[in-house]
Amino acid sequence: MTEYLPQLLLAWSIQAVGIASPGPSVALILGVATSRGRMPAVTTAFGVACGSIILSLATVIGIAALFAQVAELMTLIRAIGAGYLLWLAWRAFGKALNPVPLDLTATPPKSLTRTALAGFLLQVSNPKAILFWLAIASAGGVGDAPLPVIAFFVVGTFVNSFAGHAAYALLLSSRPVRAAYGRARRWIEAGLGGVFTFAAFTLATSRS
Repeated sequence: MTEYLPQLLLAWSIQAVGIASPGPSVALILGVATSRGRMPAVTTAFGVACGSIILSLATVIGIAALFAQVAELMTLIRAIGAGYLLWLAWRAFGKALNPVPLDLTATPPKSLTRTALAGFLLQVSNPKAILFWLAIASAGGVGDAPLPVIAFFVVGTFVNSFAGHAAYALLLSSRPVRAAYGRARRWIEAGLGGVFTFAAFTLATSRS
């Protein structure tokens, strides 16, 4: 384990930088936290962390490189991811035009499974997250490590992601943030729609 510790720390550090810089995943958590409350926001963060597991495994086994050899498959993956991001943008713009009541009891409930799945789907199609994982792969990764080291790396990836995104969920679902959202929710939802639209465009036009 000691032999691979520098690689593990480097990979986790790059991941932490990606988590600390807000992107589509944090935008989704913001929308959930301000409209549905703390538990759904934390559940979304859990789904995002599960998506990070998939990205880390794809990095370890080199599946991204494999997909890159099949242009049609990569095109399909980008199209699905971009379509999902555009759907999120459409919902955000809809809320900007017709804001829903901020009363949490007035928001239609969703199951925790669907809530977590939304976070998972966003993370695995998140161009920002994918770029950071490509950076991890280019820095060496741990693909040549023994299975226990790889397992430790993947578990650390999940913990890293969940801790960071859950912190965002707790912060963004706090009373002061929700009060600020209530005063400027049209602009905030329009901004979220812009973030999702830009992410969809980035993913759809990516050549990697």
